[in-house]
Amino acid sequence: MDLRAQSDHLARLMGERLDVTGNGFEARLAHAGKRLPRHIRADGRLVAEALALAEHPKLSRQIDQRRLKRACKRLERHLLSVDPWERRKAVLLNWLAGIAFALLVVGGIALWLMHRRGLL
Repeated sequence: MDLRAQSDHLARLMGERLDVTGNGFEARLAHAGKRLPRHIRADGRLVAEALALAEHPKLSRQIDQRRLKRACKRLERHLLSVDPWERRKAVLLNWLAGIAFALLVVGGIALWLMHRRGLL
């Protein structure tokens, strides 16, 4: 599989598994941000740099094919391991936990104020 087809495949996986939008691999990688671990983001940057170099015939010879192939495999393996429903469920539960914590804090402050003013 050539580099452009591989990057399109990885961009499609990012869209499906991480719910990121954008046109092309570079845009989706930028939107993925902290949803990807640091070493996987580094692999993604390597693929993006190789895509830029591949546009120029003379510069395309500078691409380390073995390193690029390993980076693509690691990125694909990680994206295939992400379960989109589990990720969405975790986001929802974290959001609900934040709301519950905020309600507890506000309730605690209200009780403290009522106690301080002698209403309790």
